[in-house]
Amino acid sequence: MEKLEPGTILIADPFLKDPNFLRTTIFLCEHKAEGSFGFVLNRQLDYVIGDLISDLEGCSFPVFYGGPVQQDTVHFLHRCPGLISGGERVTGDIFWGGEFDELVEMLQSGRLSRNDVRLFLGYSGWAEGQLQEEMNIKTWLVTSGNSELVFDTKADSAWKQALKQLGGQYEQLINYPIDPQLN
Repeated sequence: MEKLEPGTILIADPFLKDPNFLRTTIFLCEHKAEGSFGFVLNRQLDYVIGDLISDLEGCSFPVFYGGPVQQDTVHFLHRCPGLISGGERVTGDIFWGGEFDELVEMLQSGRLSRNDVRLFLGYSGWAEGQLQEEMNIKTWLVTSGNSELVFDTKADSAWKQALKQLGGQYEQLINYPIDPQLN
């Protein structure tokens, strides 16, 4: 799979040195001529949503580093369009955003599980042509996104799981050291 479209998972090349994206998997929510937008799936932060939003005090749902852009904004992916309206279907049963008040209500009432929603601080964004340029220099491998990678996979294993999904020669990359010169 080389076509970029909403629902694509970007898998950082094992030798990518950018600390924002070192060994990350990014779920692409939007890919248009004007630019692209997505969330890092495998960087859980050290706090929970109740630490960030006063209406959710005591809520222990984890928050993930979505990317280096607008670190003062909270975003979410979910698979509950019947409970949270206004979300945009990205692919399959994965929705991006929606009515934030409804999300808060569902979290407060305990009607959502940790496998129903993924919360992010900030996002990953690319200007017009930037992501294609990165693809041309082999910064990213791509695979199709699915609920298992987005919601069910433990954050620290998402990069490896995405590589396993590609299979074949890519599975070997799982064991490559971050800096082969130190080997």
